[in-house]
Amino acid sequence: MSYRSIAKIAYTMSIVSLMLLPACTQESQNELGRSIQNWTGTDGVLDIYAGDKLVRRFIKIDKLTTARGTTDNSLRPYRYGYGHVDLNWNYQVDSGEKKVYFEVSDYSTNYIFYENFNG
Repeated sequence: MSYRSIAKIAYTMSIVSLMLLPACTQESQNELGRSIQNWTGTDGVLDIYAGDKLVRRFIKIDKLTTARGTTDNSLRPYRYGYGHVDLNWNYQVDSGEKKVYFEVSDYSTNYIFYENFNG
């Protein structure tokens, strides 16, 4: 195959992919986005607030996962993940800051999840 024919095939496949993407449900698009994000890796930060005061920070999080029911596979109202507790809020894993499992409620937890641009 020549370079020109390979380029035509790649161009055609990209156009078809772009045309099919809007046909996907929003959840399918989100899952695709998460899988791409997981391939590239992330350095997520989860800040938890009590009112306007920061009370807990988790760092080095690769993703937050929405919980699903075991038997009915329906979405649950909380998210979970793994991250290091950042006790001194310096965006770095220091001695004594362990990796832990955490859950945050969609109903009662004020939180912000973002990529760490500080570390």
